[in-house]
Amino acid sequence: MISILLIEDDPLIQKTVNLKLKKEGFDVVCCNDGKEGIEKLKEILPDIVLTDLMLPYVSGLEIVTVAKEIKEKDIPVIVFSGMGQEQVVEEAFQLGADDYITKPFSLSELTIRIKKQLKR
Repeated sequence: MISILLIEDDPLIQKTVNLKLKKEGFDVVCCNDGKEGIEKLKEILPDIVLTDLMLPYVSGLEIVTVAKEIKEKDIPVIVFSGMGQEQVVEEAFQLGADDYITKPFSLSELTIRIKKQLKR
């Protein structure tokens, strides 16, 4: 089963995305902040990471960096950003992010983007 690490501090977004992805057949591990996200990332080596850029303790940018430093596995990272965060999104791509989606987003679009990254 494909494992997804979801790092999102908004409980409503986390719950909604988690339910949609589980319904699609993915194994989802959720984290509420960046610090917990990095710990889980190193522990489970997921097939893909979905992370908000603005997180408590550790930013999504740091999560992108850690994911791309993992040599055992090429882990795609999709970042979430709110409107007006173009500069941060640009930095995320420079650090190795594979895709981004602007909040609020469609769950169907997110699922399509995940499947596209997993095919590469």
